[in-house]
Formats: sequence, structure tokens, C-alpha cells
Amino acid sequence: MSLHFYNTLSRKKESFQPIDSGRVRMYVCGPTVYDFAHIGNARPVVVFDVLFRLLRHVYGPDHVTYARNITDVEDKINNRATEEGTTIQELTERTTRAFHADMAALGALPPTIEPRATQHIGQMIAMMAALIEKGHAYAAEGHVLFSVTSMDSYGRLSGRNRDEMIAGARVEVAPYKKDPADFVMWKPSGDDQPGWDSPWGRGRPGWHIECSAMSQTHLGDSFDIHGGGLDLIFPHHENEIAQSKCANGHDTFARYWMHNGYVVVNGEKMSKSLGNFFTVRQLLEEGHRGEAIRLALLSGHYRAPLDITREKLKESKGQLDRLYGALRKGGIAPAPSAAPPEKVVDALSDDLNTPLALSLLHDLAGTVNRAGDPAEIGAAKGQLLAAAALVGLLDADPEEWFKEGAGDLSDDDIQSLIDQRLAARKAKDFATADRIRDELKEQGIVLEDGPQGTTWRRGD
Repeated sequence: MSLHFYNTLSRKKESFQPIDSGRVRMYVCGPTVYDFAHIGNARPVVVFDVLFRLLRHVYGPDHVTYARNITDVEDKINNRATEEGTTIQELTERTTRAFHADMAALGALPPTIEPRATQHIGQMIAMMAALIEKGHAYAAEGHVLFSVTSMDSYGRLSGRNRDEMIAGARVEVAPYKKDPADFVMWKPSGDDQPGWDSPWGRGRPGWHIECSAMSQTHLGDSFDIHGGGLDLIFPHHENEIAQSKCANGHDTFARYWMHNGYVVVNGEKMSKSLGNFFTVRQLLEEGHRGEAIRLALLSGHYRAPLDITREKLKESKGQLDRLYGALRKGGIAPAPSAAPPEKVVDALSDDLNTPLALSLLHDLAGTVNRAGDPAEIGAAKGQLLAAAALVGLLDADPEEWFKEGAGDLSDDDIQSLIDQRLAARKAKDFATADRIRDELKEQGIVLEDGPQGTTWRRGD
């Protein structure tokens, strides 16, 4: 089976050839844990979760290593802890727990490894020492800086020229810099800031060196795929490449660079700095299903901008209702399926074409609905479930999907009212039957009459 992904480094779609097919390795930049994750933060988690599922399908679950870090030392964290009057540890632990819960609600598998920056300070110090020894970095006034002019290929990933790089990085103009483009890997810490002892004094790492050290520790000097959002190409990923290649002496850091596009609001990038965002937690608390959020995030190609609205989430919920409705048909259990349909695998193998994969799910649901023979229905349901598992959908029990959140009524209460309505219909008391249906509808419960009897689900 051939996989093809767009490589940001080469700016073209390439055939995927892992360094070692027995251990496919992927690193994705994770959250800086100082606040709830907004929907833009969730997009790379969901996108690369699909890639993780695809790689596990192709190479085997035991042959894929997925590392996604936790950044738990950063100035945004320090500032937020001060604002809240709490400790850095309490803030990072609380927000990490929230991140895990929110991403689990979106159906994301946990990564194989989840390294934390604060657990890799020693590795960062060792990497900076190696860079200084090789002439790619220097110490000045308690700082350690990478010397950009020491690397001829710096800027290849982003394709920016020197002036663009300086402007884009919004670099600090400081007297201790040999060149304006040089970036900080280590900086001194005050008494009120987190810090660790180092050859250059008590201090803390910069953001870029964290990922270089963590990826090397867990995936080696060179690995297969590095992923993240489009906004990380420069300066973060550019600087990771510089640090890692120069420290390790290898021509290759990550072979394939994959970046997801922005989540936008009315065409403008969603971000905390612009204040035009909503968090995953906020959407869940509003009653939007995590699976509907996931489907919405997969509805566009991962490299394209994606406009997420509450209306879009409702539409995604409706699509899931139709898919789960097919799984409900006839009360027939799905037949076990050894592998997902080839067409769905092919769609994802072509640069993660999730829109096509989702359309194929609807085709499979149509096959279920058209099937007449019980064995045929069971086989079609099995195919639908196997396909959906590749994109992380349809993991709930169909009956529970339709019953979840049905007002304050218990399942027994609802069934009792359905039985009362059935008795009223048998007695030709259609006014009472209609009244019960209307009362349930007001509670957000929709009744569906069919050959197998009456079922119910939560309406929109």
C-alpha cells in the first residue's frame, strides 16, 4: 500500500517511505498548558490522530510511535499563574487534565509518548552545550543563543529570506546578540521565575530547544514525520531543524513535515490573541457532542483553512444522526470486519483526504439502508464501522447516541410515556397520543415509528 503526503519541506506531495518500517516515528507539537484548548488548538490533535490511526493500520499498532509533547515551562504559563495567584505546578497540572479530557471527548487516541518539557531540562542543556562546542551557539549575559549565520540552509522550511525571518520572528533587539536573527535557547530566571542550574547560570529554556530535546530523546536524531499547525513553520519548526541538525550532525532531522491549516472565523485566523475563539470545553458545555466537533474538524482538507461555526456543528450532528441511524437498522448486529474498505484507505492514503473518506462513510450508510437480507445488512454495517474507526467516528452505541442528553427524563420515564402513547393509539385516542408525542418533543425527544416499534432519539 502506498501512502502519499504533502511535505512542507519539498513543497510537493511525496511517497511516504519510513526510515524503518518496523518503527514508524512521528512527533507533533502539543499544547502549552496555561488555558483551555480552543477549537484551533484541537485541529492538529484530530488531524494527526487520523494519521496515527492510518499508520497503525498500514504498519501495525506495535510498529508506530507517536510523540506529542506537553510544554509546561513557558512565559505565558508564568504570567497566567501570577494573574490567578496560583502556583505554576497547580496551573499546568489543572490545564493538562483539562486538555486530556477535552481531547478524549473528541475521540483522540492518546499518543504513544507524551513527554513534558520540565522532565527534559538535562537533555536541553546537553544539546546547547554541544551546539556551543560545534560553533553553532554562544553564551552571553546568562543567555545561550543559536547563531543563525552558522547554518547555510537556515530558512529552507519556511522559504523566507533574512529580512522576512527577522520581521516574522519579532526578535528581540538585544546588545548580547551577535546577529539580530539569532534566537534564544536559554535565558536567566529571576527569583520569582522557574529556573534550573546550568553552566550559564540559573535559567530556563526557550520554547524551540524543548521540542528538539524531547524528539531526540524519544525518537532519535532522525525520524519520519513532524507535524503541527501552519503557524509553527516559522520560527518554531525552522529553529527546531537548525538546533537538531547542527547538534546531531545529521543531514536529516524529520523527513516529512506536515502542517494543518488555520481554523478561521469569517476568514480570519482564530486565536487567543485576537479574542475570536471558542474553546472545546465551552462547546461541550453548550451541549455540542465531541464527535460532532471532531467530524466538523475533519470536514475540510487538513491543509486548507476551515471555518468552524456552531451551525456547522449542528450540521455535523445531523450527519452523525444519519450514520448512527443506519447502524440501528433492523436491530441487526454488524458483522465483524477484518479491514476497512479499500476506497476509504485509499482516500486517507492520498494526503489524508478526510472529506472524501467522510463521503464514503455516507455511501456505506446508504448501502446499509438499501440492504434487505439480514446477513447483507450485518455485513454492510461491519464495513461502515471499520471505515469509521479509521477516522475515529461511530464509536458510541447507536441507541445511546440517540438517547444521550434527552432532557431530565430517565430512560424508564421515556419508555413509560411511549407505552402510554401506544395504548392511546390502540384505543383510537389519537388526541392523547399526539399530546404525548408533543410533550416528548418539547423535552427534546423525537419519536420514530417503524415496523420494529417505536424508537426515540434526542432532537437538535
